[in-house]
Amino acid sequence: MPQISNVAPRLASLAMYANPEPVAAATAKLWQYLRDRLRAEGLASVPEALSTLPYDEAWLQPDLLLAQTCGFPFVSRLQGKVRLVATPVYRHPGCDGPDMCSFLIVRSDNAATALIDLKSARAAINQPDSNSGANLFRAMVAPLATDGRFFGACLQTGSHAASIDAVRDGAADIAAIDCITYANILRFDPRRLSGIRVLGETMKGPGLPLITRLSAPDAEVALIRRVLDAAATDPALEAVRDHLGLIGFARLEDADYEPLAVLADGARVLGYPVAGA
Repeated sequence: MPQISNVAPRLASLAMYANPEPVAAATAKLWQYLRDRLRAEGLASVPEALSTLPYDEAWLQPDLLLAQTCGFPFVSRLQGKVRLVATPVYRHPGCDGPDMCSFLIVRSDNAATALIDLKSARAAINQPDSNSGANLFRAMVAPLATDGRFFGACLQTGSHAASIDAVRDGAADIAAIDCITYANILRFDPRRLSGIRVLGETMKGPGLPLITRLSAPDAEVALIRRVLDAAATDPALEAVRDHLGLIGFARLEDADYEPLAVLADGARVLGYPVAGA
């Protein structure tokens, strides 16, 4: 086993898929497994519990051990500031290995049959820099926009769940929902999707990467990867993996996320730089 020197107390955050409650509970159990295996392998200062920091505040913490970020923030502002560790692979509809899409949702009584039918409608996005809720959505809309406009209004909701609520309750007409979030809500909070249907799906791109601090030594990154691989196969975690829809961890390179930046650049070239415009 590589020799890994003692380090200051570290921070761990796995807050991107933290709801509904069964998903949060399974995520906590996954961390407990990772924590115990890392400690057993000799890694010092592994935190007892996951951080309660907002997920985006964890990404650039100098004491970061492990966190999950979104693909577009990773490629647009985190590359060169953090190290890519692995990309989770899920079994949910809309996933293809480490790649994933978003589902375009509308109300069940909406007569639209294609995205073009939503011209001048009201869109909801979770965050402007979200890959699943904004960047992939923007890439779908940009070829349909005229003079940088397509929708009549845009609502920023703060989360995919809130975007679903906005569409269901009539505050918005369409939103792009991360297929993993959609699957989690469909399984564990299906009433939230009452009156909602899927109109279509976006193109796929690499999913939400796990990262660590830029200064993390190679031996530590390799150890984290080995422990993640163990978590993907250990029979003791079968129920946890089932709740998360998790089937493994892929080894991607920073360059594998570049297509997400290309999508954003393409939308700007078409005169549609802002998701939801």
